[in-house]
Amino acid sequence: MTSMDDTLIKTLAEGAAEIGVRLGTAELECFVAYHREILLWNRRINLVSERSSREIVVRHFLDSLTPAPLLERPEGSLIDIGSGGGFPGIPLRIALPHLQLSLVEPSRKKSSFLSHVVRLLAFGEVQVIRERVETLTAEKTFSGRFDTVISRAAFKLPELLRTAAFFLKPGGQLIAMKGPDPRIEMAETERISTAVGMVFTTQRRVPRSDKNRPRIIVTYNRVFD
Repeated sequence: MTSMDDTLIKTLAEGAAEIGVRLGTAELECFVAYHREILLWNRRINLVSERSSREIVVRHFLDSLTPAPLLERPEGSLIDIGSGGGFPGIPLRIALPHLQLSLVEPSRKKSSFLSHVVRLLAFGEVQVIRERVETLTAEKTFSGRFDTVISRAAFKLPELLRTAAFFLKPGGQLIAMKGPDPRIEMAETERISTAVGMVFTTQRRVPRSDKNRPRIIVTYNRVFD
């Protein structure tokens, strides 16, 4: 490994431990391979911004791991909506190898990247779905199939709540990774949560290792019918 890889591993292992996630040698090697592919593919498609490409470990890997301790079903089925470059789904799958992961990304180029990474890391129980969320929610195939829905600031909370209600099994969990002040969005969800069959459960403020604005993680659960 290069000295850059060693630095990456040290930063990632220490940062993950602070979150409450233990990464072994195999997991860290997966992150190194994932990091290399992001840098390589980012020359051709916009996976991460030029600035954040220099800070992938902190801004993307560690940030994606922050919900891991909140997952109620770490070995269940999880759908990552608006996955982009694979965040937070792929880092969570690396850290939780029994997670059954589905990545939803409508962009052909980004979904091709995700499929490549899934093959490279030899993931089982992982599928890449190249469709718009609106298309999936119009099909009964995906209704009530997942234990967990997650999204990393890809949708406004009211829209995400409605979408999660479609995908989740009864009792399933929505994890919304929001910015530092989601109060307006949360107030809007109060008016629709009962109607769509969702109930608020927790709100957690997570300090970020890059000293940037804190991450707020909001969770809801699908009510039992």
